[in-house]
Amino acid sequence: MAKINKRINLYVILLCIGCLSLSGLAIRVTAQTTHSGGSIPSYPPVPPPPRSHPLPNQSDGLNSPDTSRETDYRVSSLLADYTGNLWVGSWRGLTRLDPNTGRIISRVSLPNPIIDALAQDKVGRLWVGNDLGLLRVDPKTNEITAQNLFLPDKRVLSLLIDKRGYLWTGTDSGLVLISPDRGLIMTTIRNLPGVSANAMTLDAQGQLWVGTLDGLVRVNTASALIMQRFKDVPGGTVQALAIDSQGLIWAGMTNGLLVINPQKSKVLRSVSVLREHNVTSIHFAQDGSLWVGTSNGLFRLNPYTGAILDRVPGLPSSSVLTIVPDIGNKLWVGTSGGLAWLTPTIGKAKPHLAFGSGVK
Repeated sequence: MAKINKRINLYVILLCIGCLSLSGLAIRVTAQTTHSGGSIPSYPPVPPPPRSHPLPNQSDGLNSPDTSRETDYRVSSLLADYTGNLWVGSWRGLTRLDPNTGRIISRVSLPNPIIDALAQDKVGRLWVGNDLGLLRVDPKTNEITAQNLFLPDKRVLSLLIDKRGYLWTGTDSGLVLISPDRGLIMTTIRNLPGVSANAMTLDAQGQLWVGTLDGLVRVNTASALIMQRFKDVPGGTVQALAIDSQGLIWAGMTNGLLVINPQKSKVLRSVSVLREHNVTSIHFAQDGSLWVGTSNGLFRLNPYTGAILDRVPGLPSSSVLTIVPDIGNKLWVGTSGGLAWLTPTIGKAKPHLAFGSGVK
């Protein structure tokens, strides 16, 4: 009888242990089911993983470990949009300003904050180019809506929307025509003299003029075929373009400013006061005056005589990269040292304090 009682007690103990095990299993299964149903999971208190070091910036080889983009204030591209706002593309990101007050409206977060070119398509979307490719940004939400297009070269040098609304993208390895709506490449022109499409502008007929490392090219925007070539341009490299009301082409070179008659395929003259100047930006203002940015200052010229009317003091840097006139009753200037503005009543540029380290 004693042996029977011991066996019964043993069975009871084993049965209890089994019940506890099943109960624990049921609790775990219930907890997992509840978790998948939306309850808040609990995690053991473990330290976070170590922070990884960011990759070094390789943009154009211009930033060394001793010169990070955190202290690079260059403003490389300016764009006046359809709503009257000013977009500032710098080496620290993309920013939208109210040009009347200078107030920052918004900043756009991008995978690569370095910006080299900006354009706005017919429905208001922004296109942003840099040395890692091309992005499409919705200005209403500041979100990226297209990227990683298969360009012939990742480095985007220039952007332009033609009269039909298509996007032309200049790269280090040719010219690309893109459908802005679909974000798809339509065709590529690789046989440009000088290859790199540094600068672009449209003539009165809606055809595209492209400045390269070896002169000028006129491209039919409908067929994407080269219509005209200018190879014998003094200085070779064309890095800025503008067309005046008479249809004459003003070409900014690394060693001066040229005036070209496209009808006669002839260089009319070299602007003598800017010879040996590295011309980086050209724009005609509404009053007809010509603004020319160089690596050694900003000048206002008489387009008929080529005489210098003004040389603007007070810039954050003498190296001018981009110009936008007639927005917010101001001329906006991007330099290697930051952003500045100028009004007709003020003879001195005023640096925007949010985009630089002060006047140098």
